[in-house]
Parts: sequence; C-alpha cells; structure tokens
Amino acid sequence: MSSMEIDFKQYQLRCQLRGHEDDVRGICVCGSEGIATSSRDRTVRFWSLDSSDKRKYVSSKMLLGHSSFVGPLAWIAPDEEFPEGGIVSGGMDTMVFVWDLRTGEKVQSLKGHQLQVTGVVLDGGDIISSSVDCTLRRWRKGQPVESWEAHKSAIQAVIKLPSGELVSGSTDTTLKLWRGKTCLHTFSGHTDTVRGLGVMHGLGILSASHDGSIMLWAQSGEVLMVMVGHTSIVYSVDAHVSGLIVSGSEDRFTKIWKDGVCVQSLEHPGCVWDAKFLENGDIVTACSDGVVRIWTVDQENIADPVELEAYASELSEYKLSRKSVGGLKLVDLPGLEALQIPGTSDGQTKIVREGDNGVAYSWNMREQKWDKIGEVVDGPDDSMKRSVLDGVQYDYVFDVDIGDGEPIRKLPYNRSDNPYDTADKWLLKENLPLSYRQQIVEFILQNTGQKDFNIDPTFRDPYTGSSAYVPGQPSYASGIAAKPTFKHIPKRGMLVFDAAQFDGILKKISEFNNTLLADSDFSLTEPEISRLGAIVKILKDTSHYHTSRFADVDIALLLKLLKSWPVAMIFPVIDMLRMTVLHPDGATVLLRHVEVNDVVMEMIMKATTDPALPANLLTSIRAVTNFFKNSSYYSWLQKHRSDILDAFSSCLASPNKNLQLAYSTLILNYAVLLIEKQDEEGQSHVLSAALEIAEQETLEIDSRFRALVAIGSLMLEGLVKKLAMDFDVGNIAKAAKASKEAKIAEIGADIELLTKQS
Repeated sequence: MSSMEIDFKQYQLRCQLRGHEDDVRGICVCGSEGIATSSRDRTVRFWSLDSSDKRKYVSSKMLLGHSSFVGPLAWIAPDEEFPEGGIVSGGMDTMVFVWDLRTGEKVQSLKGHQLQVTGVVLDGGDIISSSVDCTLRRWRKGQPVESWEAHKSAIQAVIKLPSGELVSGSTDTTLKLWRGKTCLHTFSGHTDTVRGLGVMHGLGILSASHDGSIMLWAQSGEVLMVMVGHTSIVYSVDAHVSGLIVSGSEDRFTKIWKDGVCVQSLEHPGCVWDAKFLENGDIVTACSDGVVRIWTVDQENIADPVELEAYASELSEYKLSRKSVGGLKLVDLPGLEALQIPGTSDGQTKIVREGDNGVAYSWNMREQKWDKIGEVVDGPDDSMKRSVLDGVQYDYVFDVDIGDGEPIRKLPYNRSDNPYDTADKWLLKENLPLSYRQQIVEFILQNTGQKDFNIDPTFRDPYTGSSAYVPGQPSYASGIAAKPTFKHIPKRGMLVFDAAQFDGILKKISEFNNTLLADSDFSLTEPEISRLGAIVKILKDTSHYHTSRFADVDIALLLKLLKSWPVAMIFPVIDMLRMTVLHPDGATVLLRHVEVNDVVMEMIMKATTDPALPANLLTSIRAVTNFFKNSSYYSWLQKHRSDILDAFSSCLASPNKNLQLAYSTLILNYAVLLIEKQDEEGQSHVLSAALEIAEQETLEIDSRFRALVAIGSLMLEGLVKKLAMDFDVGNIAKAAKASKEAKIAEIGADIELLTKQS
C-alpha cells in the first residue's frame, strides 16, 4: 500500500438535511456560521449547527423570492451592513438577489441578465455574475457597473482566484482567465462543456466537465493533472487545504481525489449537483432527491448505526428499482425462497434475486438440488433492445446537434414520457436556454413518430408563463438539426461484446494447464500464470484504459498459447484476446504481431476448421467483432472480409442463439465499416449475407433485427440499394413490418420507406 493511501481516512455519513422539496442544486459554505443551499423548489435554505446534537444541522431560515429554480450562491461575511452575514443567489429567472440573513429579507434585486444566472462571486464589495446569455456582469451597491461578452457560448461558472483574477468556464469547452475585462489566457483541453470550477490552494484552477473529466490547470494554462473516473457529466469540483479534491456527477457519485487518484466514491440515490468541503474537511453534497448530506472522517461525528443502515437500504432500494438483469426487472425476481421448490426437469433454469444481483440456478435431477450457474449480467446481447445512457435504459437516446460548433448532446426519452417535461428537464441539465424548448419538443415528436400527440391548450410554461408551442407551426431560433424520420437507421458506431467472466476464464486456463502439466513443452510456468492474472487486472480496470499499458510479453504469451495449445483448449485464451482488443494499448501491441505474421487469421482458421467446437467458434467470432472497436484494424478487416465471413458463415445454421447473434453483429459492423469505406464489392457481399439472415423469420429476434438494420443502413447510405431491390427486399420488409415484435416491425417500416423513395 502506498503512503498516499495510508493517511487517507474513509468518509462516512454524518447527517442528512431534509427540507427542500425538489433537487438541491447549490451549496455555499458560510464560514463557521452554517451552510446555505439552493433548490429547484425556488428556495434558498440556511442551515445552522443543531445546539442539541453537534453532528447535525437544522434549517434556521428559508429565503423566498425567486420565481424559478435557484442555482449559484455566495456568502457575504458579517459586517456593518450585514451583522449576521448575507447570501447572494442567482436563478433560472435571470435574477441575482442579495439577502440579509438576520431578517431573511431580500435587500437587493439585480436585474440585467437575459437568461439563467449560472455563477455568482464576491470581488471586494462587488458582485460578479455569469449567465447562459454569454456575459459576465459586475454589480456595485445594487447597481450594474459593467458587463461584457466573455464567451461566444453559454457561461456555466465563474470563480475568483486568491490573486484577484476571475475565471469563467463555458459550453464552448474552454476556461478564460480575466483581469478586469481583459482576457489574459484561454485554457483549451476539455472536449465538452466546462460546467464547474474550483480553486486548488497554492496550485491552480480546477475544472469539471460534461466530458466526464476533472482537470487541474496552472495559471499559465498548463494542464497539471487530469482526473478520470466519473462515467457521466461532472457538475462540480472543490478542493480543501489538505490537498483533497471532491467532485459531484450525474453518475450519482461524489468522488474524493488525492494526488490525482480517486480514493473514495460516495454513492447517492440520484444525481449529485454540487459538492463542497467545510473548513474542517467534512464534505457537503447536494442531491437530486432533495436531500443535503454531510460526510465526515471524524469517528465521533459519524451518524448512528440506525441512520447508516437506513441510508444503505435506501440506496439498495433505489438501485433495485432501476436495475434489470437479462432483460428482467430485478425487483420482479423471486427471492432465495424460490429454490425451496423442486424443479420439474433436468437442466431447468431459474433466476432468483440475491442482494443486488440476479443469480441463475439449474435443476440437477439426479441429486435433486438447484446448482448455482452464476450471476446474470446484461451482456451486449441486451444493449440493442433499448438504448442506454449513463447506465439507464431508455426507448430512445437521440443525438442533438445545436449548431454553432457545439458538441453533440445526448437526449434520452421514453415513450411514456411527456415530451414537454423531457425537454424542460434536459435543457436544465444541459444548462441550455429554455427558448430551445419548442424545437426540442418538435424534434422528439418527429423522431418518435408521435404525429398525433395532443397539445394541452391550458398548458403554461412553468418558467416563462407562456403557453405551449404547437408542432406544425413554423419553428424558429438557432436551427436545431432534425434528423429524418427513420427509427433505426443509419446505424452509427460499432457493437462489441464487452462483458466477461474473468474469474471463469482464468479458472478454465488453469484447469487446462493442469491437464498439460505432464508435457512441460506446452504447460505454463508459475510466472506465466501470474502474468495472466496481471493482464486480467489491467482489463478489469476500465476506468484507467487511457493510461494503463501492456508489455509486449503479455500479448506474446497469449499468442504462444493460441499457437501451441491443443485446439480443444484455446477458447478461454481467445476470450482473453477478445477483451484485450477493447483496450487501446492492448489493441496497438497486438497489431504489431498481426502486421508481422498474421496470428489472428491463423487463430480464426484454427477455431473454425470443421468440426469446429461451439466454444471456439463463439469466442473467436466475438473477438473478431471486437476488432471493429479500433479503427487501426479497419484496413485489416476490409482486406480479410471474404475469408472472415466465409469462416463464420456456418454460425447462421447453428442452433446456438449466441452464435447466431454474434454472426449478425459481425455482419452489422461490417456494413457500418464498408459504408464508411465506400467499398461497393464488400457492401454487396455483406448485403447478401444480411438478407440470408433476415429471411429466416424463426430466427432469434435480436439476430434478425441486427441483420435488418445492416440492410437498411446499406440501402440508405451505401451503394447497393438497387441490388437490394433486385433481391426483392420489399417482401422482407413487408414480412418484418407484420411482426408482433415492435422493433422488427419498426425496422421493417424503415426499409419499406426506403423502397418507396426514388
């Protein structure tokens, strides 16, 4: 264990502050006086230490005045004007308010911003505010002093450095350093919106971004550190004098960082909008469930066991309500008691809930007991059924291009949602102007085929008070690009098989190795076995794929086993190779071996030679499918297309559904690649293979679906539409459209629409 970990104490829950009726959006630490929090419920609350229990805080003031949700806050330390201190708040309503904490009254209303206020800081006696309207404004004694367009896109945050300069962060992906109205430096490095800013004592500036990373910058503009670990938008970042950093994210975690490494993750039952350090090192978090939580390392201040237990079960219930396994909702699965009932046939399977997981059991007729098979995971086979964003499944996840060189945004939507609510929530999450709302609703209706959606004439926009926009009337504003009305085509990006039971793979290799021990030429040495364990460790740590590296000997070891081991024993080795090609450096190191002497083609031929073992076929076709993840293999895949597709063509006739699905996924990936490469001969080959799959109406749904998506994409963006028409694709589309399976019917309709376009 490194010295870095020894002196880090784990944070635990200290207390929960309940009172807000909606998402808690912002936190302001008010010296030792207390904590102020802002919320979507339009209020600011001030919390003071509870005199009867020093672990807890009580709500001592509620500040009412904003007409929409409240975001950024700043603390005015007690002085003559504010004997008990004051609060500055900024809101969605474009207003900046100054509050006197002694009376709880609003003493100044600063009006001037055109859109939502995203940041407020004190600069001496002045207030500086930032807004989605792209401006920074300076206010003095309640009056506007100056304002300037600081970025060409929405400003999301502003902070003041100890040295006196201001820093702004924007949707344009940059930070800017200001002295007065002069921009001293522009910091470029993030690939998406800069959402939160913080000061790292004695070191520099922290930024949190929609790209999922946190960066530490020197004032000169040099990147000192990049922290990667969150799996979604990072909303906020803060630092403590001890050197610890804290961040809050859409992924429901508050992460604590030391020397650039995440040392602890605090899970929440909802998105974490803000996280701040108290002076004593405790952490305050603001969550979308409306609760403010304080976390501590001080043993005396940790919440009592009952409260800790209650929080653990709240988290568990929250996760259960969202989790599905193998396409089944976890909450709907029976508990372990279901295993008291004997099975009716040998090999009958049953999935039961154990804790937060679904576990499969098989009935053993001879011994009259349920044998545990293992945990059920949603493999890549399930990912086509519904779109996934930040670990949550949706009916749709749209790419929205808002123009002006902005990054593409992901917009999730379920058919059961109200498009107006979805548009509002999404615009708030992305901190985009609500004037886009009408187009977003129209975009949703158009792309989900809801032509007959009924507009509620009594509807009033909760933020602007205006009535609803009616789709069909001319739209305006900055031209959000609406896509054509195809539901499933063209396919973008590649599908991969990225779920792996590493422990099972290692166990199998070790089992085979023991069989081979008599023949020392082929068996593994102790150091080689521990080498395989080290490879698995790298492959499991997906959050460090951008920095972890493979040695050439690692890949050489896997290839040696593929070459020398008996053909019946190579499938777990191929499975390791399948996961290695998903690792950027693993793929690069392997490519060097492929270029010198084509070990992968050799492996394919070995694994598919008749009579091929199903385990070899499955692992090798999934491995080849995973090569599509890395563009440096594209020319190799294109060159060997004919041999690869011929080698695996027997998979279609196999009764094994996993083999059928892997084959149609390979076909779909080839379609996407060959469209990009404008390879007409290759597209023709893939089209005929896809048509062969699609014609089999008894085939497993996902296999047929992927083949149909390949056909539609090749017709829409490829060079083989006429060929598809000659192959009578119209009848295949018609049969698909009549399917009881919604997504087969939808892709059938997409293809039919294509056949009708000239």
